[in-house]
Amino acid sequence: MGPRIYLDHAATTPIVPEARAEMADALMKWHNPNSPHAEGRASRAALEEARARIKRAFGWNGELIFTSGASEALEIALGRTDRRVLASAVEHEAVFRAAPDARLLPLGPKAQVSLEALDRELRAGPPPLVAIQHVNSETGVGQPVGSYAQAVRAAGGLLLSDCSQSAGKAPLPDADLIVVSAHKLGGPPGIGALLVRDLGMLRAIGGQEFGYRAGTQNVPAALGFAAATEAFQIRKPTRFPDGLPMVGWLDELGHSILDIDYPIGQAGGKWQPASTSFEDAPSHAGWIAALTMPGVSAHAQLIRFDAAGIALSAGSACSSGALKPSRVLSAFGVPDDEAACTIRVSFGWSTTAADIATFFTTWLDMAAGAGVRAA
Repeated sequence: MGPRIYLDHAATTPIVPEARAEMADALMKWHNPNSPHAEGRASRAALEEARARIKRAFGWNGELIFTSGASEALEIALGRTDRRVLASAVEHEAVFRAAPDARLLPLGPKAQVSLEALDRELRAGPPPLVAIQHVNSETGVGQPVGSYAQAVRAAGGLLLSDCSQSAGKAPLPDADLIVVSAHKLGGPPGIGALLVRDLGMLRAIGGQEFGYRAGTQNVPAALGFAAATEAFQIRKPTRFPDGLPMVGWLDELGHSILDIDYPIGQAGGKWQPASTSFEDAPSHAGWIAALTMPGVSAHAQLIRFDAAGIALSAGSACSSGALKPSRVLSAFGVPDDEAACTIRVSFGWSTTAADIATFFTTWLDMAAGAGVRAA
């Protein structure tokens, strides 16, 4: 067996060389950035340099609060507000842990958050905090976050967007609060950020990070985060290292999957993988897709792919071990029997076209062995 193939970048992606190099150097800057002595002041200067670099790379003119990752950023954004919370039905589970009483916004046509439902909820109570993710972590379907901003702000509300899966790969949307995660774009794990247009939107608790987070800041990780963010801006990773476009990969290498017959229950009928059930969505990230293999459970698929040297996942890595129907796929309208047979494949800066070709070859061999035959 050759080298293993990693296609689970939506869970975490390898640290880019630029971030590794900067972190190695930054480990010498271990002093507490909140200390008043010269060493502490030097560490503080490095921390603020990292903050400024990340804001500049993202084109963000507001404030940036360093966090331990996206989950804590969501906890700060949703847990430090007195506003009622509205959240799209396909948000990451961390949103609902931070705001368990959030009112759900269902999806409407073309897999987008229903504007009618949003307008109805906006009129139903005081100005809310509305959470609408940028790119879904299980399907790659994007939401036109900016198109909801006018309605939310006209009602006196605030718009929060979880950009964990899109930051560095696509321009940030027009939102008042934005969540980003370093390890999703080639930075170190254990650090993220909450971008805030105005700190007055949040309730302070004291401590570090302008009084919005307690705990000594991780300066080496912050510098690694900055280096990774800059590297992604330079690379503009819309293509794989060997030149294949990320967007359109399914057309380039997956056309054979789309020509599969599904003989189980619908003899002679065409079957398409779950990702194409979202094909009418105006926005779909080229680096995340959900694929269904009829009659073969996601758990069985993952075991077989792993044995073949390919790392994948089913749904969000934070909850994929639960072995229960995906709440997100259900919200997208995927039937439970299909969702139970759906895996997630996700690409990143280190993925090659050869990796994807191997994945599809393995997928087709597995499907043939399960009785799903090519047309």
